[in-house]
Amino acid sequence: MATAEQREPREKLDKQLDKQLDKLPLEKLPFDKEKLKQEFDMSHFDLNQILRGIQLTLVGAHRALQNPALFTSDHYRQAGIAVLSGLAIRLVISIPIIGVRVFLWILSLFISLDHVTWDDQIVGGLNFIEEYVLQVPFFLMALMRYITPTLDNMQTYVQKHKNEDPDKLRDMYYPNLRMYKVSDGSTHTTSTAEAISMFLYRFARKGAISLTVFALSYLPVVGRFVLPAASFYTFNNAVGLGPASLIFGTGIFLPKRYIVIFLQSYFASRSLMRELLEPYFSRVHFTKEQKKNWFRNREGLLFGFAIGFYTMIKIPLVGVLIYGIAEASTAYLITKITDPPPPPAERAAFAESQQEWTNKHEFLNLSLSDLDAIHLKSRPANPTGDAQKHQ
Repeated sequence: MATAEQREPREKLDKQLDKQLDKLPLEKLPFDKEKLKQEFDMSHFDLNQILRGIQLTLVGAHRALQNPALFTSDHYRQAGIAVLSGLAIRLVISIPIIGVRVFLWILSLFISLDHVTWDDQIVGGLNFIEEYVLQVPFFLMALMRYITPTLDNMQTYVQKHKNEDPDKLRDMYYPNLRMYKVSDGSTHTTSTAEAISMFLYRFARKGAISLTVFALSYLPVVGRFVLPAASFYTFNNAVGLGPASLIFGTGIFLPKRYIVIFLQSYFASRSLMRELLEPYFSRVHFTKEQKKNWFRNREGLLFGFAIGFYTMIKIPLVGVLIYGIAEASTAYLITKITDPPPPPAERAAFAESQQEWTNKHEFLNLSLSDLDAIHLKSRPANPTGDAQKHQ
């Protein structure tokens, strides 16, 4: 993580940029100087946050695997179900490809395909569309959360430290959070059927948009600009005008395949993070604008965390098992980027207060060994009250 000495050059560069912008005669141009600075602001998506997020991928997975309850018959059964689900997912994905191969084999009995390549291109193209354009493996993996219980209900921290002095532990999240009424984070309904419907709608919409953009990229003349333009639109909202312009310029010269993989990896990691955080948002209810601000303030770290797990869940067969570990790790992540939740009666005010990441700079500068100390400094001085709170 960046130290104070490492941050000085960056802060100095920011000041120099502000001075240069101040010297420009922007008042004579149809630009808002403050808005222009905001367009180039990457403080919510800087490299330091992304690296910390990747670190939390590994630390969170390690903490989840440390849970004593993981090595019980129930979780062995869940792990077995996850591996079998992985096999089933690979089979479902392979069915269309196998069907096309069988059709081409039958066709080859009547037409010689020895000297053509279009048959291999069709199979390869279908595989690419399923894997990267439609994100079918990830869709089926995420759907498993609504079908079978996962590993996200493990009380890792509580179980690990149950015999230790509560005064020396960080503030607890689980005791109050378990009392919050559970409902869908988007619709605020308790209906599982409606939650699944919203999940299917989100992925169907994203799949339709991805297919449309991919198809438009084959248009003559303008097709080569479609994917770079989609990249610019996506990253302009996420990281600002400067980096988005650089990505657009680079995308014009990159092969289409690499741009699709790059774009879809970004979108899939965001979708993964949304699904992983659903147990939290199903309890702490945010308005649409509040949730947007919540994500915006933590965007870089969430991206680093999600891209780490997205890379691992693509491992064949065990991807569903890793997805379950990712859910357990997200519970650990929540304790680092939010404040301990109050009793349910105060959750409306709590949601309002969580839009800003209050301990952002402090957390990003902690060493890995001190991550659990993030909430100790803000605890009340009453040791009796603390002990009671942790019981």
